[in-house]
Amino acid sequence: MGVPLPPLFDHQAKTVEHLIANDRSLDLSDAGTGKTRSHLEAFSRRKAAGTAHKMVVLGTLSILEPAWAADVAKWTPHLTAAVVYSAKRKRDLPRAIEADVIILNHDAVKWMVDSKGKLTDEGKLLADHCDVLCIDEFTAFKHRTSQRSKAASAIRHHFPVRWALSGTPNSNGICDIWHPVYIIDDGERLGRAFWGFRAQVCTPIPNHNVPGGNHVDWVDKEDAELIVADKIHEITVRHKLRDCIDMPENVAYTVETTLPKKLMAQYQEMQNEAMLLLESGEYVNAVHAGAKINKLLQICSGAIYDGDQYHVLDDARVKLALDLAQEAPQALVGFNWRHQRDQLMREAAKRGMNFAVIDGDVPVAKRVEIVNEFQAGKVHYIFAHPQAAGHGLTLTRGTRTIWTSPTYNAEWFQQFNARIDRAGQTQRTETIMIAARGTRETAVYEKLSGKLERMGNLLHVFAESTSTR
Repeated sequence: MGVPLPPLFDHQAKTVEHLIANDRSLDLSDAGTGKTRSHLEAFSRRKAAGTAHKMVVLGTLSILEPAWAADVAKWTPHLTAAVVYSAKRKRDLPRAIEADVIILNHDAVKWMVDSKGKLTDEGKLLADHCDVLCIDEFTAFKHRTSQRSKAASAIRHHFPVRWALSGTPNSNGICDIWHPVYIIDDGERLGRAFWGFRAQVCTPIPNHNVPGGNHVDWVDKEDAELIVADKIHEITVRHKLRDCIDMPENVAYTVETTLPKKLMAQYQEMQNEAMLLLESGEYVNAVHAGAKINKLLQICSGAIYDGDQYHVLDDARVKLALDLAQEAPQALVGFNWRHQRDQLMREAAKRGMNFAVIDGDVPVAKRVEIVNEFQAGKVHYIFAHPQAAGHGLTLTRGTRTIWTSPTYNAEWFQQFNARIDRAGQTQRTETIMIAARGTRETAVYEKLSGKLERMGNLLHVFAESTSTR
């Protein structure tokens, strides 16, 4: 006989009850609260009761095996699981259909439908066998006009049970949540037309910087979160990590640094160039303005790009990041650009540090190996891009998360920080943000805080609602 499984936490048991009672569900619980286990347990119970047959999971590529497949083996060992990667689907899918849980990456929805929005043979194969659709990190489908989102919308009708999970549902604005909810409930709660929803939750503000005079920016209304919460609360469950689990303290703070004189001069030259461009009256679109800001942030980080090539201006930033990392036995260091990755690797090799790298160039199997070695104490430092290591990975042997430079992406920021600060952590942890004084970097972190505050407003409503059920 095997070792008995530990019981569900109370909050997980509540989530399971919610999922058994609802064919349509949104789980907005924090990263690290065990959402995966709750959904597997709910599916298992539905299957045992004859109200579910097989489940398709759509998730981020990096977590298909370390989060979902591993959790099936760990928490529901009586179920079988199969991961199907797009490149091998023709070979692996027919065999995978025999499993109870079929795990695919988000973009798999595009090969499930043809150009006319109908199921392909492969998609039909899945739909004929599976009745539960579970979308992990549903913000992957927030852009309603993307090919991925259109494909997900096209296949939704084939799954009578639809569940979606994300701890960062409106990281860039309230409109992020419309399309994922539409996939789950066919527009029953937030409306079938995006334009009508946007008019309810946003205010149009004229933008006179755009030629023509008819352009408007849509800004979230003050009560946007309450409007949305009122409409979808009945299908939503939400648990806050520290309300559910006795967690050690996490302290977040900024380490300010001063740019070297030469680098600061280059920064100011680029900043003045951008200001002169605006003062000239020349039309600057959002892409152009964003590129200028990106150049300023690159200079702060120690390099400037010319197409695909970069020119290193300074290496003080990565040295500081590694100094901070080496103060902890194990740490996670985030980078945003290729030059930061390369600099971190070179400097860490000089210092004789035991490190590994996770980014888009690292195969999934290798990422799994790195995570396992980090958790076993064999790898002491991981340098990672937040998009590649921002979901599902458990790195609780680490005690510090260090941002070599800031990101505007609130979802990446929150999810990346949760790799260390999550269930299973037994030590006090730190989140350290590096920023140069007198530069755009401090403003990026401030704007990030604003996004997180608005997202927190929505999630707070659901946490209050769930706790009173």
